Amino acid sequence: MILAPLVLLLVAILACGSSATATPVPSTNDPGSPATPTAVPSTGATSAPAPTVVPNKAPEVKAKLSGTLNVGHKELGPFMGSTKLTGNPQSFINNSAPITETLGMMPFEGSELLPGLAESWEVSPDGQIWTFNLRKGVQFHKGFGEMTAEDVEFSFRQVANSEKHGRGSIVDMIFFNENGSRSMPDDYTWIVDTGTPFSTIGIFEILGTPRPSSAWIVSKKQYEQDGEEEANHNTAATGPWEIGEWKTGEYWEMPAIENHWRQTPNFAKMIAWEIPEESARIAGFKTGNLDTFSMALDSIPEVESVEGATLLQVPNATQAQLSFYGQLHLKEEDGFKAWPGDRDYPWISASSDVDSPEWANAVKVRKALSIAIDRQALVDNLLIGFGHTTTLANWGGHEGRYEPDMVWEYDPEAAKALLAEAGFGDGFDITLTAAIRGAPSEVESCEAIAQYWEDIGIGVKYQNLPYGTLRPSLVGRTYRGATCHSSAIRLSPVEGMGSYTNAQPFSYGQEHAFLEENIHKAMKAIQTDERQATEDAIARWVFDNAMAMIGLYVTDNVWPVGPKIDVNSWRGHVKLGDLRQINGFEYIAPR
Repeated sequence: MILAPLVLLLVAILACGSSATATPVPSTNDPGSPATPTAVPSTGATSAPAPTVVPNKAPEVKAKLSGTLNVGHKELGPFMGSTKLTGNPQSFINNSAPITETLGMMPFEGSELLPGLAESWEVSPDGQIWTFNLRKGVQFHKGFGEMTAEDVEFSFRQVANSEKHGRGSIVDMIFFNENGSRSMPDDYTWIVDTGTPFSTIGIFEILGTPRPSSAWIVSKKQYEQDGEEEANHNTAATGPWEIGEWKTGEYWEMPAIENHWRQTPNFAKMIAWEIPEESARIAGFKTGNLDTFSMALDSIPEVESVEGATLLQVPNATQAQLSFYGQLHLKEEDGFKAWPGDRDYPWISASSDVDSPEWANAVKVRKALSIAIDRQALVDNLLIGFGHTTTLANWGGHEGRYEPDMVWEYDPEAAKALLAEAGFGDGFDITLTAAIRGAPSEVESCEAIAQYWEDIGIGVKYQNLPYGTLRPSLVGRTYRGATCHSSAIRLSPVEGMGSYTNAQPFSYGQEHAFLEENIHKAMKAIQTDERQATEDAIARWVFDNAMAMIGLYVTDNVWPVGPKIDVNSWRGHVKLGDLRQINGFEYIAPR
């Protein structure tokens, strides 16, 4: 993967004088430039590049660990570590802490996926047989012994059987394909025949951490000995931190793992605190009770007022989209899972025929709602310039591939005209929900979108729900309305498209035969040019039909660093993954 170095450049903005930090510089990256992740290029064959082998290192002899690293989050919920039962936000926190680990790791910098729990892997020339060489000596938390191939296959099977995991059906399709097979010639080798070649893009997403779409490894022995419930809430995984005491809605306490195979933390424990209110997180930071926290960009001046505080900036960290739910056009008689088919909403076509009048009117409504939003104003005023606008979801960093007309021009008068043409000149009511997932200014921008819609005559029922409360209705396809939703920057657009398919547990609210056919085609494309051509065809169709992949903006992230911790120890150790919240906590040292 050729990833431009600026994407992973961590700009540590150090204190100027005794009591303030230098103000971060908003991103000026051309959204179509190489300063954002690019697709994996063709290697000239069908195989994926093997990782650079990182040998087991001898554990460093360190002084006894001490101290506590305190981190403020918007939402935690109850701790869940099961690969089968965990939803968001738990899966994200597990990986970013990290309590859990995966076979690979997204690189700190460089061009290839790094080894993780697998110290190396090989792929057959046809891209179908993957051989994972597992790291020896990796110990599970809580005394459950050494990780083996049985634990790896068990963990992947749990993901494949999950109704909550964001890539459950993808893992099932790739790693447990009915035409494929798996074998374990010894305790440290796992061989997977996928049955048919698949693009390395989707496989790398599952292998690499930190992101909630990955397949993390847990102890099979714990499940068999203690049962699923205990293994979910007191999980034996392999990360530098393990789960200790926790309390729903309050905190997760995570003791450090001494002599960890990869990186022993510099603090004896980390505590993640659930603090929904920005003002309360700021107060905790100012009083020294929090060392870092999930921060809105307009809180930068508050952080600057703290003596000795610093700021860590990551360009192009997240992307935000607008999703319209209920566009479920696949039929059970065609072999798909049936979902609730209520379509009595202006943005949902009663017909799946793209040439029908019903479809045309629904497209007009969705276009009206999209061009009613001033995206540049959101970037300028709510992101304070830390970002840029984008047209389609999943395309952050790949905007250079848009066709010239693929722009949502802000035009409220044209939006009103489209509503009138569709038969809704007097407006209608819609529910709009902010999916609160830790991204900068996600609530504020969604509130602004509600106001833009009200300005063109739409009645908006706006709601802020914890993401753990909202998500089940998205998985069950029962939500009818729109959401503002932030996600990671993708290695390739298709990486995030699985949630527009029928079999996937999590859904962005649209399913159609065109998408079903072409998304799976792109997922299975081995050659880069074939995959990109299919992605581009999907982009054209989605834009023309104003479907649920409607983009809003790409955001830089800025992370406050308290005076008790050393930003230099953190710099360079943030992994490319889901950067709604910065990761690499295990590398942070006291100042």
